[in-house]
Formats: sequence, structure tokens, C-alpha cells
Amino acid sequence: MLLAVDAGNTNVVFAVHDGREWRGRWRIRTDAERTSDEYAVWLLTLLQHSRLKPAEIDRCVIGTVVPAALYNLRRLSREWFDCEPLIARANLDWGFDIRVDAPHEVGADRLLNALAAHQRYGGPLIVIDFGTATTFDVVGIDGAYLGGVIAPGINLSIEALHRAAARLPRIGIGRPQAVVGRNTVAAMQSGIYWGYVGLIEGIVARIRAEQEEHPVGNLKVIATGGLAPLFAEGTTVIETTDQDTTLDGLRLLASRNPAPIFTRTARRDDP
Repeated sequence: MLLAVDAGNTNVVFAVHDGREWRGRWRIRTDAERTSDEYAVWLLTLLQHSRLKPAEIDRCVIGTVVPAALYNLRRLSREWFDCEPLIARANLDWGFDIRVDAPHEVGADRLLNALAAHQRYGGPLIVIDFGTATTFDVVGIDGAYLGGVIAPGINLSIEALHRAAARLPRIGIGRPQAVVGRNTVAAMQSGIYWGYVGLIEGIVARIRAEQEEHPVGNLKVIATGGLAPLFAEGTTVIETTDQDTTLDGLRLLASRNPAPIFTRTARRDDP
């Protein structure tokens, strides 16, 4: 079985795939100071609850945009599952070209999304990921990663608005009934929700217009991330939502690359 670890800025998602399907998914808040033993106590309990045995896990793949979290995640794999983890980096075999100025600067999550989305939906594509940042990534008809756009995430925008304006409360995100709010909370919810719908539609339109200068075909738009279904309700630009995109990217990457060699004689603290 494969243990896939997707470590984002807000949450770390652990998932187990048995070669046919995902057997379990669990989420914990990202904390770069969390030790491998702390992860293990939490994860082993959840594995047991799902009737999965740690000894059945023989591969691990980690994708992270939080470099400081990698040390303890790597130790978790080595010490508790006897696996040397495969780390999602630009120098692996992705099966496609990374056609940007500095491939090593591209977040692992963005490459993983490109890999999984092209595998499932073909190309060309725009993949929108609603995470701590909202990212738009462009995938060519041949699966090549062509670059993208990074915008502040919805929750970051809500928090910034609350912190910067003394009289504005902290609000939850939801689709408002009307564009014009009749009280402060409704006005803020409208600005956040419809503002982001406008951002989505505007950026997608500009990407499509720019790509027309270098024809690649009709760009499908795929959305992932926890808020993808909510925003898909507000626009026809998003054609499909897929919550498993990043995890599927980790699974596909592990299938394309040989498992790193694990030896018990190796130092546990090796980077």
C-alpha cells in the first residue's frame, strides 16, 4: 500500500491507496514544529480505526510546499513505516516538460495537480486550486506545465479585511442570496464571494485570450480544493470539480518513479 502525504500551508492530508482505491484520508493542521512521533500517535490511531495495518504500507510519497515540515514527515516514514519516502520535486520523472524559467521554484502541489488533471481529463487545461493561495495552472495538450497565476486565497482575504478594518467582523464564506448586501456581514460576504467569482472568470478569460496567440485548443477548467464546489456554483467557467486531484498526482508520481532505497543503517536524521 501507498501512503501519500500532501503537506500544504494550512493542512497536511494523509491518505492510503491500496492499488485500486483510496482506503482512507485524514487531515491535520500544518505545524512545522510537530514531531514525527506526534504525527505517528495520531496517524496510527486513524489507521487502526480504518482497519489498516502499518506493516501493509510499503511505499510513501510526500508533496509539500512547507520545507520546514519535510524533516519530521520524512522521519515519520522512515521510523514508523520503514520506507524511504519519495519527495515530489521538479527533478523527478513527471512524464511531461516543465516549461517555465525556474522549474525548481514551482510548488509541488501545482505540478501534482497538472499531472493528475491531464491524466484524467486530457488537455489543454486550466487547473484552479482553492487553497491558502488560489492558483491557476496551465497545462498543454501534451501535458506540459506552462506556468500559471497565484492569487491570495479566500480565507487570507477574509482575515486581512477583518484585521485591517477595525469595524469589520470576521465572517464565514458562503454564497450570498443577493449581490447587494443590506447589512455589513452580507455586504462583506458578497464582496468576497462575487469578488472571487469575478477574479476566476477574469483570469480564465485572460489566460484563454493569451493562449490564443499560441493556439493550444479549447482550455478545459478543472477546480480542486475544499472551496471548489462552492465557487463552481457561482460560475459556468468551472467545468469540473475534483477533490482528489493532488492526492492522485502523488499516486501517479509514485507509480512513475522507483521507490528510494531504505536502509536501517542510514542515519535517521539524514536530510
